[in-house]
Amino acid sequence: MRLSPPAVLFALIGGAGLALPLVQFKANRIVPGEGIGLADLPQGWGAAVLSGAILAAACWARWSAAIRMAAAVSGLVAVTLSLGVGASQLTPEGNSLTRVSPSSGFWLLLLAFGLMLADAVNRLRPSLSLRWLLLAGAMVLAAGMLTSGLLDGVSVMREYASRRDLFLREAQAHLALAFGSLGLALLAGVPAGIAIFQAPRWRGPVLGVLNILQTIPSLALFGIMIPVLGWVAATLPGAAWAGVSGIGTFPALVALFLYSLLPVVSNTLSGLSGVPAAVRDAALGLGMTRMQVLAQVLVPLALPVLLAAVRIVLVQNIGLAVIAGLIGGGGFGTFVFQGLNQTAMDLVLLGALPTIALALVAGIALDLLVQGARKGAA
Repeated sequence: MRLSPPAVLFALIGGAGLALPLVQFKANRIVPGEGIGLADLPQGWGAAVLSGAILAAACWARWSAAIRMAAAVSGLVAVTLSLGVGASQLTPEGNSLTRVSPSSGFWLLLLAFGLMLADAVNRLRPSLSLRWLLLAGAMVLAAGMLTSGLLDGVSVMREYASRRDLFLREAQAHLALAFGSLGLALLAGVPAGIAIFQAPRWRGPVLGVLNILQTIPSLALFGIMIPVLGWVAATLPGAAWAGVSGIGTFPALVALFLYSLLPVVSNTLSGLSGVPAAVRDAALGLGMTRMQVLAQVLVPLALPVLLAAVRIVLVQNIGLAVIAGLIGGGGFGTFVFQGLNQTAMDLVLLGALPTIALALVAGIALDLLVQGARKGAA
């Protein structure tokens, strides 16, 4: 039987994950650790057999998409719970220094089963409502495992437990930066896109300036904000009182706002330009004013493209908001850079993992909103 390319990929990645260490056992969070494989963990042989059986069957068996999806979810749950159970059994009772961290085998097994799950969902071709249910189910399952206590022995969760209040504050700051910059970009970018749609001679200069801003490296742009806004705060009366400063949340918000303008303006222009001229002429022929045509015809038909811009900006800003930790802007980047300074990878993961999860959920949810808008426009 000839194996499909996805099946070969599952087998290679999953086989490497089973062969490599699942966890790293460390005397404390900064010293090198000892790798332990899945089968070598206490009671880990069962999960190893289950994972190997799922990977082998996914390669050779002609499963339906639904069965393949259920198998992939089972593999993800088994590997994740094995990590938690192994961490609790390897950590001596009452010891607050030892750390059990996920190792390369864990990440490769997650990747293998995640790819299998994505392939199964693609083959299943679920309806839009079912996709929303699948997303909600995945979030509930993840939340259930995190709150069950089974993963409390894992190093990342131990770092979270000791910084719970700080983590919640930084999570609020990260969301405020990502969504706040998105809101400001929509308030400024949508009118700018409409303006250059109606005045074509301004398209080149406006998009040229925004393209230049987009090409500035993120670290450089955040760095530029420090002296510029610091000078503004020290020179202009009332600027510091209004919250303008060279470090902190304000420069981070300004930098993210500037990065967000190009996708919003260009997608607004593309969406409006994509409406057929015959539709605009028909609306004008019915006696509608230009403002009525814009508000009641052009913008609703351009909505899927505008939502695509929202998706681009939100996912981009969730990731870029990590850099705000370098200039005191808060967010999950606080943990990332603290961990790098202390050579504590568990602390780095405490900031990186929620950022990845938030970007992934936001991207999928907005993809579904775009699909729904396109169906409505059709």
